Amino acid sequence: MNSTTAEEQSPRWAEIAYEAIAPVYDDFTHHHDYDLWIGNLWPKIEAHGIAGDRMLDIACGTGKSFLPMLAKGWRVTGCDVSPAMLEIARSKVSDEVSLSVADMRELPRFGEFDLVWCLDDAMNYLLSREELERTLAGMRANLAPNGLLVFDVNTITAHRTFFAEEVVVEREGRRLIWRGRASPDQQQGEIAEASFEVEPLPGSDAAPIAPEMHRERHFPEAVVREAMIAVGLEFLDVWGHEDDAVPQQPLEENRHSKAVYISRPAR
Repeated sequence: MNSTTAEEQSPRWAEIAYEAIAPVYDDFTHHHDYDLWIGNLWPKIEAHGIAGDRMLDIACGTGKSFLPMLAKGWRVTGCDVSPAMLEIARSKVSDEVSLSVADMRELPRFGEFDLVWCLDDAMNYLLSREELERTLAGMRANLAPNGLLVFDVNTITAHRTFFAEEVVVEREGRRLIWRGRASPDQQQGEIAEASFEVEPLPGSDAAPIAPEMHRERHFPEAVVREAMIAVGLEFLDVWGHEDDAVPQQPLEENRHSKAVYISRPAR
């Protein structure tokens, strides 16, 4: 008799972590310039031929990743594992954007989209090769025959720096504290951990947030490309970039902080 619980089969680390961070997520990431990032990536995406205006944003969070696409005239559907993050996203847009709670490891079929993407390291919260393949298969199922899939993962450089550092941001009467638990010599393919918490600044009535754990697995390029092939995706391109968000090739794990992949259904 199998006594494995649903929690053990699909751990809720990411959901729990982002439910906690939701009230301060936009403050902690206020320096993330999505207009710049997407503006730099867009010519690389267009180079592979993209038609239509239907987009699915997976792990859309508070909406920062799809707002630039709305401005471009795209019709957006979004999903995220955290209801609290989605509530903030809803406060930024009208009912023109359909938003649903969904775990990327068990994606429903929302429709047939010309562009499916998942940005800002959500894929690293998948903690096994099996979870990676299930997620990619769900993404493929939501693609139109000529649709494009775009997603990024953190490189080993990100795990050896951001996940090995303490970062403190003070905004709106709160101290936001990220404490990385990885090491500067973190090995490829391993899981890195960090905690995030919030303290009110002196004289502030801001609510504290107890520490919650963030866990990310590093996925080397070879593993990502093998997983794509396994679920029927054709690899088209991979771009690396540093904090300047300028796409570069070839991808260099020991220099770039992110790897951005572009693929489509295999023909």
